[in-house]
Amino acid sequence: MSPQWTIEDWIAALSRREVSARQVVQFYLDRIQRLDPQVHAFLECNAAEALAQAEAADRALAAGATHAEQPLLGIPVGIKDNLAVRGHSLRCASRILGHFVSPYDATVIEKLRRAGAILLGRLNMDEFAMGSSTENSAFGPTRNPWDLERTPGGSSGGSAAAVSAGECPAALGSDTGGSIRQPAAFCGCVGIKPTYGRVSRYGLVAFASSLDQIGPLTRTVGDAARLLGVIAGHDPRDATSLPDEVPDYLAALSGDVQGLRLGLPREYFADGLDPEIREAILDAVRHLADLGAEVVEVSLPHTRYALATYYIIATAEASTNLARFDGIRYGFRVEGQDPIELYERTRGSGFGPEVKRRIILGTFVLSSGYYDAYYLRAQKVRTLIRRDFSEAFQKVDALITPATPTPAFRLGEKISDPLQMYLSDVFTLSCNLAGICGLTLPCGFTRQPRLPIGLQLLGPPLGEPILLRIAHAYEQTTEWHRARPPLEETHPSEPPKGSAG
Repeated sequence: MSPQWTIEDWIAALSRREVSARQVVQFYLDRIQRLDPQVHAFLECNAAEALAQAEAADRALAAGATHAEQPLLGIPVGIKDNLAVRGHSLRCASRILGHFVSPYDATVIEKLRRAGAILLGRLNMDEFAMGSSTENSAFGPTRNPWDLERTPGGSSGGSAAAVSAGECPAALGSDTGGSIRQPAAFCGCVGIKPTYGRVSRYGLVAFASSLDQIGPLTRTVGDAARLLGVIAGHDPRDATSLPDEVPDYLAALSGDVQGLRLGLPREYFADGLDPEIREAILDAVRHLADLGAEVVEVSLPHTRYALATYYIIATAEASTNLARFDGIRYGFRVEGQDPIELYERTRGSGFGPEVKRRIILGTFVLSSGYYDAYYLRAQKVRTLIRRDFSEAFQKVDALITPATPTPAFRLGEKISDPLQMYLSDVFTLSCNLAGICGLTLPCGFTRQPRLPIGLQLLGPPLGEPILLRIAHAYEQTTEWHRARPPLEETHPSEPPKGSAG
């Protein structure tokens, strides 16, 4: 057994009865115990429950269950701390929820259970998914496995770091403005932000409801396709859920990009892009062209307004969504002499600085006299951004861009400068504003220090099969996804011989 193994490797070994699901889970529990004191990806690890689920998976396998019926049978998955899991804490890495325990499962958790997945534990994040570095967690930052002095990105930093460190083979994150794709790029793994409505948001604690999407983080494109196929699909409990049938994402992994047209948006290669990232992205573009894709330059002219538009719309929706955390019905409470003082004390003590900043900004742009000047105008610009993408996808099958303007930065480097922190997501947030799909995968390393570089692919609504096809073709003809962080010496091992008993 090896941390190099993918979900597909584990499935092959489980199907041949060369390992048991209990052995798989114990393997990752041992790694978490050994490595997580350095990385701090997990907020909660449910060892006893995970082992009990593994034993149930072993009984199912012994009784003849197959991975065709249950695609994740016996596979451990980490869960971001803003997804509801029945009987477990749901804190969103915030103090304001106190010791709140979820009474129900999110839809994606129900689907993981039906697919036979084993829920390994809860992963760290920026508080209420507001941040780009996981430094806004009330329980301390997660560290990047490639350099423990650097951020893993955010807000799904715990999910990306856990996968990168080999503490779990897959994890779920959420993406409101790049919160899956940016940490995937920083940590050298694969992350998918699905089309808005492709994956149910029921049971995801809302940050910005018109932008949020749940998606997978994995080591390989094939693993991401498998996990996305499990969690995607219509859900009547989510009014924004799309009714479209879920395709076979694994079938999209043809390894062939012959004849596809890829657009290179000139606005994504402006000043401020790290030269080594620019070089790696253009190398990837040339590689895809060598594989048979046609690359053309396109323009997304309203990209320059995306950052401002995003931080008006997202904060406005956050202000509304987070009004429910008032200390009255559940969670943390600080008593006051009257309800107003109780609200002020509870929210003042329970929320961290970044969440307060966004609530204040969002309340301002929604306030009387400013709604038209800010929020309404931002919604009009959002329409123009969506139109830019729609016009581009009439000419090309997908867009290829950098995932981030810089490699992973040092912890503490940007935390006191919100604007610089917000710029970390400048290449990812337009995808959420337009409601399209995006995928990030490894495409190189900086020279000194050696840090991962992420390539971003953007596709039209429900264009996930195209992105997976392109990403898989690139991955299978390069070696970047095989590199592992220097947390410890890790060597691929041959699948174990003999029965798991």
